[in-house]
Amino acid sequence: MTESKTTTLYVIATPIGNLEDVTHRAVRVLGEVDALACEDTRQTPKILERYNIRRPGIVFSCHEHNESRAAERVLELLREGRSVALCTNAGYPGVSDPGYRAVSQAGAAGFRVEVLPGAGAVEAALLASGLPSSSYTFKGFPPKKPGRLRHFLEEEAGRPHTLIFFESPQRVGRFLDAAREVLGDRAAAVCIELTKKFERVQRGYLSELAESFRETAVKGEVSIVIAGSNPKFAREEGSEPGDRKEIDGVAAEDD
Repeated sequence: MTESKTTTLYVIATPIGNLEDVTHRAVRVLGEVDALACEDTRQTPKILERYNIRRPGIVFSCHEHNESRAAERVLELLREGRSVALCTNAGYPGVSDPGYRAVSQAGAAGFRVEVLPGAGAVEAALLASGLPSSSYTFKGFPPKKPGRLRHFLEEEAGRPHTLIFFESPQRVGRFLDAAREVLGDRAAAVCIELTKKFERVQRGYLSELAESFRETAVKGEVSIVIAGSNPKFAREEGSEPGDRKEIDGVAAEDD
């Protein structure tokens, strides 16, 4: 039997780097809620300080190591009639970040769950890549072990959708090498530190990017976008490195 209450869990997208990307609605709601569940209790308060938002009376952590306990606490607060805001360090809670359990359980218990849209690395990377955006698949973080990584990539090898991944800065070169081997030499983009001061987007074919990042140390958040299975975005064997009309040209979408 589910509970039926108007008490709300607010799922709030926060800036992925540039604090100016917070929304007016997020500022208002953060100042009104009774409790704040955040991935890092040192990180989210920076938004409160920046915009002079009243700190909620209850602030607690909800991260990958305590997500089950945190979800239980969220439910307890909702049952007490308190409103709760859920935030992660950047972007949307639950999208390759903690928050799924709290949202799922609150909805199943009959509480209102309200999502406040905002910045997201997936969409930002997709648009910055210059690759087709009409249909895409977000795959999150790939597996670390080579065998599992290969299988992970093989699942998408024949599909036409643009692919988006998050990756650790330490494994960018290795991932690009694996993607080139499994998917072929497709157009791709490596997006680093999106919206931040040292934002960088490097576009090219997987073979070029793999070579570029094989020995290059990367710092910051990384999103990788790879074209789907489409001859327009695949480099033919023997083509010259400078031949990249499929990447830089406007003819990115299917006719």
